[in-house]
Amino acid sequence: MGSFSPIHLLVLAIVAILLLGGGRFSNLMGDVAKGVKNFKKGMAEEDEPRSKPSPRIEAQKAAEPAFDRDGKRVHDEA
Repeated sequence: MGSFSPIHLLVLAIVAILLLGGGRFSNLMGDVAKGVKNFKKGMAEEDEPRSKPSPRIEAQKAAEPAFDRDGKRVHDEA
């Protein structure tokens, strides 16, 4: 008791196919297979070393103030 024999599993599979329908069951299994395939592909891509480092975005310099604290111009316009 408590364990499923191959006959129990076969009966459960037949009942599942009858309830879900043959086409729906095969589509479901196809989607599961695609998911596993994409997962394996993603894991394989993670293991490959990168040939060149990704480009870094450099920050712009901070803008210099046009006026000082007293309200006088810091830079003269040309």
